Parts: sequence; structure tokens; C-alpha cells
Amino acid sequence: MSEKILIVDDDIESLKLIGLMLQRHGFTVFAANSGIQALAKIKAEPPDLVILDVMMPDMNGYEVCKRIRAMPELRQIPILMFTAKTLIDDKVAGFEAGADDYLTKPTHPAELTARIRTMLARTTPQAPKPALGGRSIGILGSKGGIGTTTLALSLAAAALRTEKRPIVADLHLGTGGVGLQLGITDNSGLANVLNATPENRHQTLNRELLPHESGIRLLLGSANPKEAQMGLAPETASALVGGLKTLGDVVICDLGTRYTAVNQKLISTLDRVLIYVEPLEPSLIAAQNLIKAIKGDSQKKVDLVVINRTVAKPQGAWHDVETRLGQELLSIVAYVPEVALQAQEAHQPIVSFKPSAIFSSQMVKLAEDVTA
Repeated sequence: MSEKILIVDDDIESLKLIGLMLQRHGFTVFAANSGIQALAKIKAEPPDLVILDVMMPDMNGYEVCKRIRAMPELRQIPILMFTAKTLIDDKVAGFEAGADDYLTKPTHPAELTARIRTMLARTTPQAPKPALGGRSIGILGSKGGIGTTTLALSLAAAALRTEKRPIVADLHLGTGGVGLQLGITDNSGLANVLNATPENRHQTLNRELLPHESGIRLLLGSANPKEAQMGLAPETASALVGGLKTLGDVVICDLGTRYTAVNQKLISTLDRVLIYVEPLEPSLIAAQNLIKAIKGDSQKKVDLVVINRTVAKPQGAWHDVETRLGQELLSIVAYVPEVALQAQEAHQPIVSFKPSAIFSSQMVKLAEDVTA
């Protein structure tokens, strides 16, 4: 049985075009050209998903979304806001009203279909999976920018919202940044684990996991420069991550921006590796070189996450990035530096500090993709 999709838009031509496109992909489509009509149809025949325009004369899409979310029997219906309103504030308003995703017009039909299928997949009951231990994810930067630490903590906080038990591992002896970002200045968890005897190392690893108020557990490399002299062997780093996988649902490793011997080993053994890139020439060149080095050493598939600092990007620009790097982007994340600064001052991950931010919603979707 095909999924039923309700399209809500006061533009009759848009209703026709979107409806025909979705019907070609096997969906059952029905339409409403006003907010009041949409609510009536949803109550009479609940759809599997709603595509909702914002600008309508009788009741705007934000209000329709809020009313759907206020009805207990209907609040779980996925809602995709599909509108010509492109400002960041408009997107924030959409997510605050309860939308699951936000897409601006015009967009390629393939992207609209992909978004719909992804949203429907999240609400389709899945058979329980056997417990196989945690997943391990590495975050590596192609070049200095917003920071792998910011992304690692954000992804961990997002994983919490998907009911995972995340651990963030900072394996940088003497230069650890995770603790500093969270206001923790005197923790030597990683050093203490390495100083333990081999037979006591796993027990020490469990004991040295530091719980943060956000709910994330942390294995911290301190900022004490002398600890950098201890050294961390690649095989030891890999064994530590393996031990952490038995203690949590997802282990997120802050790999920094250097292709060290430790990172080379971890990349070959981690379940997923995310490389974050900014759509700027220096970052793209660095990403090309990094991807080439990784593939040359291990043939490891890496996923690309683009951090977008701009409010708008020319149509097709992301395809240029994909062409340049030779693969599709896993995610495009809209970074908000003001919120990031406020979160850092509060010693919180961005996702915990401001769950309603677009960045936070995008990180939750990314967490769902990479931790499943």
C-alpha cells in the first residue's frame, strides 16, 4: 500500500506539479488549498506525511503546523515545510512550530523525493536489531574552521535526542579541547587510562568516563602540555575505542585536522568517518588531498559534511562541491556562530544549549543517519 501524502498550498499550479511528481514515484496524493481545509482533511483521513506551504491567506503554515502538533492522535505525522521563504528566521520559526524538515522552493524533484522518503523511513516501525555493541564515528576536519570538537559534541548531544548513550573521546594528549570547551580544565582521564596496567585498563576506562550535565560521557585528553610527552600508539588508540564501544551506544572521536599515524589507524577501524568541509577554496583543496590519502591507505569510504556559514547559496553550488570532491554530500549544516559562542560561554554543546536552532535540527538528522 502506497503512503498517503497531503499537499497544502494555495498555489494551484504548485499543487498540480508536486502532486504529479509524487504520483509518478508511487505515492497516493491528496491536496488542500488552505490551512482550514488541510486541518479538516487531516482529521477525516490522517495522511502519512504533510507537505506544507507557509504563505496562505486564511491561516499560515506555522499555525497549521502548531495545530497538528496540538492534537495527540495526529502529532506524530511528519511535516515538511516547503516554501519560498528562505531566511534563517523563517526556518527557525518552522522548526519551532513543529516541522520535521524545511525545504525552500525551488528545489530539484529528486531532493524533494529523497527528503520525503527519509522522513517516512523514520516513522516506519523497524524490526528490533540485535545488540552488537556501540557504533564508532570519527570526525576529521579538512582544515581549521568551526572545529571538530564543536561538531563532535554537537553530534553526541544530537545522539542523546535519538535515545542513544553517546561517549565523546578526545584522544589528544596534552592538547585536548573537548574539556576546555565544556569548562573542564583539570581532567586527565586519557592519561590515567594509559598509565593503568593492561589487565586493569578496561576497568580504568569505565571509571575515567566523566559524565557531563548534558548527558554525554567523556574520555578527556587534558590540556596539560607535559602529557603530550606520553605518546599514544595507534594500536592502543584503536583498542581504547573498541573498549568504549562496549560502554556506550555510540562513540564519537574528535580526530582534529591532522592525518596522524593514530588517525590513520582509527580511520581504518571506525564504523563511520565524517570529514567536515567548508565550501571555500582552501578547505576544498585540503579535503581533496585528505580523501586521496585515506583512500590510498585503506580504501575507507568517508562521508562529507559541509558546514555552510552563509545565509544563502547559489542554486547548484552544492553540486559543484560534490563534483569537485568526487562524491555526494551526506549533509549540509547551517552554522550559526552567535549561538555557538553563547553555547561555549555556557559550557554546553550547541544542540543542548539551543535545541530549536536549525543547526541542532540538522545535527539530529545527521545523528539518525550515522548511528542507525
